[in-house]
Amino acid sequence: MATISLCMIVRDEEQVLARCLDSICGIVDEIILVDTGSVDQTIRIAGRYTEKIFRFPWIDDFSAARNFSLEQATMDFCMWMDADDVLPPECAEEFRRKKEELDHTTDMVMMPYETAFDSQGRPLFVYERERILRRGAGFRFLGRVHEAIPPAGKVVHWKVPIRHKKEKTGNNCRNLRIYQKMETDGETFDGRSLYYYARELQGQGHYEKAEVKFREFLKRTDGWKENKIDAARQLAFCCYQMKKEEEALEALLKTFVYDVPRGEVCCDIGRHFLDRENYRQAVYWYEQALKAEKKMETGAFVQEECYGFLPAISLCICFDRLGDTERAEKYNELAGKFCPDSKYYKANQEYFQRKRLKQHRTKEAL
Repeated sequence: MATISLCMIVRDEEQVLARCLDSICGIVDEIILVDTGSVDQTIRIAGRYTEKIFRFPWIDDFSAARNFSLEQATMDFCMWMDADDVLPPECAEEFRRKKEELDHTTDMVMMPYETAFDSQGRPLFVYERERILRRGAGFRFLGRVHEAIPPAGKVVHWKVPIRHKKEKTGNNCRNLRIYQKMETDGETFDGRSLYYYARELQGQGHYEKAEVKFREFLKRTDGWKENKIDAARQLAFCCYQMKKEEEALEALLKTFVYDVPRGEVCCDIGRHFLDRENYRQAVYWYEQALKAEKKMETGAFVQEECYGFLPAISLCICFDRLGDTERAEKYNELAGKFCPDSKYYKANQEYFQRKRLKQHRTKEAL
């Protein structure tokens, strides 16, 4: 059976490290922990799980730290996790089974990464990441920030998720500061770094500069398709914030150049028309969202609600405002099948009940 080294980089993670390691320590064969400057109890906690603790000076480069952690591994495969990640307990046995099947012809294992959740703990935002790597394949992380390894060799896909369960507020300006320093120092941005620089600018509210960087990225030939689709969506968001509504819609329509319509984009366009009370046009796009294929194995950022609940509840609103109560109620019930505990679904049920009662009383009065 193949063996796995868990390779982690950490800094001041006393709040979550034990939770992470408890979820995976009985499954992996080695734990490599690289500390980049903790001043809390991180090292002491890590010592309960492994003796292989290393220190690496922080140089504003996540890839450098991750690659150092890979270099310390001795098992057949390397797996990475962040301290605020967990392997869900209900998935542990499936992970063990997959590990038993893992053979040495595999170079990379892609696994779902769940990073946002609803009030019931159901994943809202999911995408695949390169999670397990064959140690002798020469893989290296790339990028100072939002580091990644391009898929290569024999790639297999496991449907075993890793959950990102953030408990503390991070350094929201750190990533942007790194990118800004790269720009000031005249470093060359590859397509992926430029895309994430634009996203960091957007996240900090620098919409004008984010717009410039997204447009610059979309003109490049080295941009990954999924990043281009998302960049066009994020460009639209920036344009909306700056009241450039026509340019926002144009950006959303630009996504169709790169691939077939995604549920997320169809919902964005539907919202564009819904907000402007163009209900029939909104209906068309929300119906397309319900038909859209969810691209889980492409690495795309997938918003689960855009493939069920969100278009259904939005169609309910559209048809109600068009005066078609029967179809409005039908779509509300469909939304309830996707998310039965939604407060919007329940409020709509009460709304339609009141509406029917009012109509009944009106008929009786006549």
